[in-house]
Order: sequence, then structure tokens, then C-alpha cells
Amino acid sequence: MADLSGKTLFITGASRGIGKAIALRAAKDGANIVIAAKTAEPHPKLPGTIYTAAEEMEAAGGKALPVVVDVRDEAAVGRAVELAVETFGGVDVLVNNASAIMLTGTLQTPMKRFDLMHQVNTRGTFLCSQKCLPHLKKADNPHILNISPPLNMSPRWFANHVAYTMAKYGMSMCVLGMAEEMKKDGVAVNALWPRTAIATAAVKNLLGGDAMMKASRTVDIMADAAWHVLTSPSRETTGNFFIDDEVLASAGITDLDGYAVVPGTTKFMPDFFLD
Repeated sequence: MADLSGKTLFITGASRGIGKAIALRAAKDGANIVIAAKTAEPHPKLPGTIYTAAEEMEAAGGKALPVVVDVRDEAAVGRAVELAVETFGGVDVLVNNASAIMLTGTLQTPMKRFDLMHQVNTRGTFLCSQKCLPHLKKADNPHILNISPPLNMSPRWFANHVAYTMAKYGMSMCVLGMAEEMKKDGVAVNALWPRTAIATAAVKNLLGGDAMMKASRTVDIMADAAWHVLTSPSRETTGNFFIDDEVLASAGITDLDGYAVVPGTTKFMPDFFLD
């Protein structure tokens, strides 16, 4: 059975949340993880730094390279990718996980926040892909995985937070275009999105507090789904907008109770962009 042993994963925003969970799952296989994130010093409200995350990944069985990276900074991303290649010999997988969110309407969205969301989400995804692709093309089973939603053009997903939707959909449009562009090179480009809310700091602090956390699934469901995508043949698995539970179902995993924050939960908070 395929696994990620010896593979090098460049994961943005991997110091916490979904990015860290994907990294830890890969580390269990013995993968090399490049933790490309901004958090070098402890945050007063958010747990973990790139260095504490690296310790966890090495304890899980992998090798870790923590690198301070702001995905808006082209030079910093370029240096991080080159350091990854120098350290581990190449890049096999890119996970574009870093994201900024502000769920506000047009009149309530400062342009500074508009710019942040577009620079981190859309531009950051494009930039990291651009810098990693020359190395991915040399890999045996190369994958780009964007943590972004299917492109749902229903007005309801634009009306209340058009700036965020545009920025997040930019990540998904990268999937649509790059999957077709890179097909001849065998580089898979896919998106992965959760069916339900996922228990992360963003959900607790920005979206719904403890009540929403209790109606969420853990980050492990996204980590396990990502693992199944990233271990699949890249030439046969590209251009898809995967949903976490559908990926697991296709692998024969249908009992998802173990992923519930509160075991036995049957009514979860649906995630955005899914009707």
C-alpha cells in the first residue's frame, strides 16, 4: 500500500490547525515536512509555533524543517523552497493551506483586510505553486493540494462576504487551471474541503465559539482525507474538488463518529460553500 514515507511535503500554515494535522499524518509515515508558516514566537491567543510543531512531527516519526514564511513574500517563499530542496533533495507535495478570513459585507470590509485575504489565499497559493512546480515536475508522484472549496456560483455564498469568497475561490480556480496545465507533466492539482465545520482556532475565535466547536469534526478527518488523496497516482487523480467524507467513503471508511468533537453527534454545522 502506498504511503508518504520519504516524501517531502511543503505545507503552508502548518504550525496549527488543518495544516499541522495533515503534516502529522504524513510524519507518521516517515515523511519530511517543511513547516512554512509565520508563527516563530508564541501567539497570545493561538497555541503552537513552527518549532513546537516540528518537535511533534519528529516525535511522530517524520523529519521536520521549520521555516518562517509569509506567503505574501515572493523572496521568502523562494528561499524556503530552495532550503527544502537543499535539505531533503526535492519537493514531492505542496499543500496550500494558509488562509485569511474575514466574513464581512462590502461596506464593512476595510481594503487592508481585502488585500490580506487576496494576498494570502489567492496570490499565496499561486506563488507557492509557481515556486514548487519546477521541483514537483521531477518527483515520482507529485501533488498540489489546495484547502479550498468547490466552485459554487450560488449568490448565497457571495452575498454576505464577497471579499472572502472571491479570495477563497481564487485558490480553487488555481486548481481548475493548473490541473489542466500540468496534466502533461503528471503533476496532480486538487482541492480538499470539509463537509462540516472543523474544530480549529478560527472556528472557535471567529465563527461560533464553543457551541460551534461542539458541532464540528476534528482536524483528523481532513488529515486522513488528504493522506488518501496524496498517496493516489498523480496522473489519475487531478482536477478534483474533493470533500473529506466522500474521500473516506471511497476508501471504505464510512463510520465517522471517531472524528466528532463530541462523540455521538449527528447534527454538525455545515461548512461554507456546500449546498
